[in-house]
Amino acid sequence: MKSGKLIIFSAPSGSGKSTLINHLMAQGLNLHFSVSATSRPPRGAERDGVEYFFLSPEEFRERIEAGDFLEYQEVYHNRFYGTLKSQVDKQMAAGENVVCDVDVLGAGNIKKAYGERALSVFVRPPSTEVLRARLEHRGTDAPEVIDERIARAEFELSFAPTFDAVIVNDDLAEACAKVLEVVQKFLAE
Repeated sequence: MKSGKLIIFSAPSGSGKSTLINHLMAQGLNLHFSVSATSRPPRGAERDGVEYFFLSPEEFRERIEAGDFLEYQEVYHNRFYGTLKSQVDKQMAAGENVVCDVDVLGAGNIKKAYGERALSVFVRPPSTEVLRARLEHRGTDAPEVIDERIARAEFELSFAPTFDAVIVNDDLAEACAKVLEVVQKFLAE
């Protein structure tokens, strides 16, 4: 069985990354999300090992100390999220092409760990002005939250040159076609 590959996505909030990933997932490319770990409790019908690997904050810290994570973040006090190297390796060994949706720093760490077996894709808005308009149009965030997201986006945009591919999501159909082209080419190599 041929080993799978890894596609790493990162983008500022509001760039359309999830829309592009969902488009890719529907293209029959044997793409599967990596199953992340979290220290938050399961919600609703979530199952361990399916939606997430649910760890206690103590277990999460032990796994960090053991070097088990490709990347992780403590989003709030004792609320961790991360990508386990063993899980990505297991999925790739099973022939799955694994999709990771992470922040720019996590993307860099994962790319460094997998080198040529990974493709890093950065999705960017055409400009921060367009991004602000998209976030305002969503109507889900207060103005100060949007300001924080824009400041974070400017930081994240500075990492774009470190990615293997940068997709500008100005026209959704064009962005979908471009990301499909880039991923298909990578998977065919």
